[in-house]
Amino acid sequence: MFIGRERELKSLEQLYASNKFEFVVLYGRRRVGKTALLTQFIQDKKAIYFMGVESNAKQNLENLSMSILEYASGIAAETSFVSFQAALEYVFKLAKKDRIVLVLDEYPYVARSSKSLASTLQILIDKNKDTSKLMLILCGSSMSYMEGQVLAYKTPLYGRRTAQMKLLPFDFEESCCYFSHFQGEDKALAYGIVGGTPQYLLQINDKLSIEENIKNTFLNPISFFYEEPVNLLKQEVREPAIYTAIITAIAAGASRMSEISSKLGEDTNVCASYIKNLISLGIVRKETPCGEKPSRKSLYSIEDNMFRFWHRFVLENNSLIARGAADLVYQRIAPYLSDYMGKVFEEICKQYLWTLLLKGQSPVEFTSLGRWWGNDPIEKSQAEIDILGEQDKTTALFGECKWTNEKIDLGVLETLIHRSRLFPYSKVYYYLFSKSGFTKGCIEKANKLGSVMLVSYEDILEKFNQGFLTRKSILIHKSPYCYK
Repeated sequence: MFIGRERELKSLEQLYASNKFEFVVLYGRRRVGKTALLTQFIQDKKAIYFMGVESNAKQNLENLSMSILEYASGIAAETSFVSFQAALEYVFKLAKKDRIVLVLDEYPYVARSSKSLASTLQILIDKNKDTSKLMLILCGSSMSYMEGQVLAYKTPLYGRRTAQMKLLPFDFEESCCYFSHFQGEDKALAYGIVGGTPQYLLQINDKLSIEENIKNTFLNPISFFYEEPVNLLKQEVREPAIYTAIITAIAAGASRMSEISSKLGEDTNVCASYIKNLISLGIVRKETPCGEKPSRKSLYSIEDNMFRFWHRFVLENNSLIARGAADLVYQRIAPYLSDYMGKVFEEICKQYLWTLLLKGQSPVEFTSLGRWWGNDPIEKSQAEIDILGEQDKTTALFGECKWTNEKIDLGVLETLIHRSRLFPYSKVYYYLFSKSGFTKGCIEKANKLGSVMLVSYEDILEKFNQGFLTRKSILIHKSPYCYK
């Protein structure tokens, strides 16, 4: 089953159609679906696929040789090229006449085992790029290596690539494609606990309840998720214990650098270095009040939902989970799920607004969306706004998101209007997002003002479902991509 990635597949197809030398760097976190994407892309093409292994140069050269010779002769051969240069020169020679795709998956494993591989590729690319029909794809899961040793300035391959793709997790709309049997808020809850990473989405059984899924996955000591965050960090960083402590502190509510460093008992400069790495890995997010420059007001939150859920609820209950007390642990988690989903719902609402913008249905042509927090001089207190999007110095939208079982009342709208007046915009639109709907007074006020959009969670689901059905119809008729 292959779901989504139509934009990435279209880009790869366009590069393939050029029929000239192309060099694509594809990277992204583990489990995000890089290999699945490449497998889908090359399934109907002349292609050589090789995956590097965490071994020595000899083993990787033998495996690469087998892949090349099996493509060339159709027979799995035991012989090996004398060097990586000889093997790659042979592929370039094959691609003089035919359009061939060469995929070097998990490239960092190979490059680390053969220190001269990058320089060898540089020489061969410079020698053959004007006459070759090869489409070379380097793929890697080590974000730091791909960005620092492949894409960075002063590295041998810098300036040779013709395209690069950083593969990101699915958004909520795409993630819903995995949950055809879930109804209503269960789709949001599933997205909230595992995020949009394809491998994680596949662990969820949409024929079971959310409670059963949480127990079977996160609260089961033999499950895929039980040690997943720790295992991922071990593959990416040198001191996983410190990184785990930082993520746990943020998940528990420490959002400022001073709070995080205090919980860890470390200097803020030390914490800042670790957090910078977590941001580059897509695990932690740094936020500054929308429209303001980075400052001490910056806050940190967990970007990845799976990491956030695991560090919020699983780690602290590890001893009970190891003893098989899944029911007891879930009873501890359940009362806090609604509060936990607040931030998840905010992100879903932002994605909804981006969808409106891209479809030309947004009254404000914003360039970014973010949160705002700061001082309210009128109320003499701190104030927060869930969503702020600015078109220019005169026009903006303000949004408030509520994931509760109560309907949004008039007071929420009036508070949002009041806080919008802390800004100098002359043309303002308001969005209220609610899990459970709106009171009569709120609806009447919104109708009277005319610049207020009331959006229920069901409205969001309907909008995203329309988009999925449209894309699915196009793909069924025009491409071989497989949808659930």
